[in-house]
Amino acid sequence: MPIPEAPPSPPVFVFNAYSPAEIEAAVEKVGVVKAGLPFLPCFMLAIMAGAGIGLGALYYCIVLSDAGLSFAVTRVLGGVVFSLGLAIVLVGGAELFTGNNLIVMAWASGRISMAALLRNWAIVYCGNFVGAVGLVILVFFSHHLDMNNGRIAAVLLTTAVGKISPSIVTLFCKGVLCNLLVCLAVWIAQAGRSVTDKIVGLILPISAFVAAGFEHSVANMYFLPMAWLLRATGNVPAGFDASSITLGGVGYNLIVVTVGNIAGGAGLVGFVYWAIYRKGLASSAAK
Repeated sequence: MPIPEAPPSPPVFVFNAYSPAEIEAAVEKVGVVKAGLPFLPCFMLAIMAGAGIGLGALYYCIVLSDAGLSFAVTRVLGGVVFSLGLAIVLVGGAELFTGNNLIVMAWASGRISMAALLRNWAIVYCGNFVGAVGLVILVFFSHHLDMNNGRIAAVLLTTAVGKISPSIVTLFCKGVLCNLLVCLAVWIAQAGRSVTDKIVGLILPISAFVAAGFEHSVANMYFLPMAWLLRATGNVPAGFDASSITLGGVGYNLIVVTVGNIAGGAGLVGFVYWAIYRKGLASSAAK
C-alpha cells in the first residue's frame, strides 16, 4: 500500500499579496469581531497594546539620545525602531485605539451599530492608557532614563514640551496626518500573508509619521505621563523649563490629538477605502 504524501509546507515568503478589495473585506470582518469582544479580553488586549506602543516610544528615545547622529538619521532610525510598537500589536495580537479607527468600515456597512463602535473605542482607549502608564511606572523605577548620562530623560522631556506647546490647529493636523499613516500601515500589513510581510509592510508608514513629528495619541500616553512624573519627582535637568508639563497640558494634547487621529484614521483611510471598495466606486470608474 503506497504511503500518502505529506501535505506541502506553507512557504516562508509569499509574494502574492492580498488585493485592496480583499483587504477591505478582511478589515471589515475583523472590525465586526473587535466590536463584539467582551469587556475583559478587549480591555486586557488594549493594555497590551498601550504597553507595546510605549516600548516603541522607549526605543525611539534611545536613538534620539545619541547626539552624534545627524538630524535625518536620528529621525528616520528613530521611526524605524518605533515600529516595534505596531509590530507587537499586529503580530502579537492586541487592541490599539488608532488602528481600531478602521472599525468604521464595519459600521459604514451596517454590520455593527454606532454604540458598538464607540464602546470599542472607549474600552480600547482606556486600556491603552492603563498599559502605557503601567509601563511608565516600571520604566521610571528601572532607572532606564538615567542611561547615556541622563540624556534619555532630557530627550523625553524635550519631546514632551514639544507636544504640549503647539496650537490646537497644529496638534489637530499632526494627529490627522499621524493616523492617516498608521492606518495605512495597518492596511498594508493586512496585504501580507506572513509575519515577515506584515512587519516589512508597516515599517515605512510608521517610520514616516515618527520622522515627520506627527502626533500619536497612544504614544503620547507614554511620553507625557513620563515627563509629568519626572517633573513631579524633581528629576528635571538643571535649567530645563518643564513648567508646561502639567496634567492640564497632558490632557490638552491627548484630547486634541485623539480627535485628529479619529479624523485621519476613520475618515481619510477607513471611510475612503470603504467607499471605494465596498461601494464599488473603483469598478464603477473602470466602466
